[in-house]
Amino acid sequence: MNSQHTRRDVLRATTLAAAAAALPSLAIAQDTRKKIPIGLELYSVRNELGKDFTGVIAAVGKMGYAGVEFAGYYGWDKKPAELRRVLDDNGLKCCGTHTHLDTLEGDNLKKTIELHKTLGNKFLICPSLSAKDAAGWMELAKKFNDISARAKESGMLVGYHSHAGDFQKFDGKTGWEIFFDNTNADVVQQIDTGNTLDGGSDPLALIKKYPGRTKTTHIKEHGGPADAPVGEGTIDWKPLFEAYESVGGTEWYIVEHEAGNPPLKTVKACLDNLHKMGR
Repeated sequence: MNSQHTRRDVLRATTLAAAAAALPSLAIAQDTRKKIPIGLELYSVRNELGKDFTGVIAAVGKMGYAGVEFAGYYGWDKKPAELRRVLDDNGLKCCGTHTHLDTLEGDNLKKTIELHKTLGNKFLICPSLSAKDAAGWMELAKKFNDISARAKESGMLVGYHSHAGDFQKFDGKTGWEIFFDNTNADVVQQIDTGNTLDGGSDPLALIKKYPGRTKTTHIKEHGGPADAPVGEGTIDWKPLFEAYESVGGTEWYIVEHEAGNPPLKTVKACLDNLHKMGR
């Protein structure tokens, strides 16, 4: 009997030890899956940047943001090496740029790529498009397929950022769907959660409809108090985060808060709230 107890005890101890050993690796796997860095869309602090560019970039780095997405360069695109140093000195990566369609066409694409190679950024996002009908969206899709193929040769990805007007329907299908149904898988769908909801569409459904294509996304609140920071409006963030982290292929969360006052305080609140949500 003593020997039986001994064998059981040994087996039980071995099983418990194996389970305990597995727990850290499981926790590491979960942590790795969830650790998507958080950047700031600099349009959120556009007025402040015009007054003190380097001071604002330093403040954003001190808040704990991991990166910034540009929406204009305030003249710093003329000195890209210096701009890169400003980012590096403040522990920030360039996680994208909002750059108009004309900067992605013809010979301008090469210039845009050269700038962003210096900045260490691979995401070239067009901030706005418009088309009068389905044929217009189809034409834009063909144009982006061409741009995407050229950009890919230099290790760059191009994409499009959502606005409410993109969800107007043409014969039952939104402009956004026509565009992304007809672009190749390399074209990034940069869902702006607030704008998408403003347009009457569902960001969660779009993440799932185009798996692996939401490589960067704008985290913007919707509903609730006026100018609510992220986490203080009506969006249920949990299923969105789960979708980003499982099927979205998301590499960057990018906070955008267009009307906070004062802006630097508001974007800090957005980041703090995301940390409280485990991001």
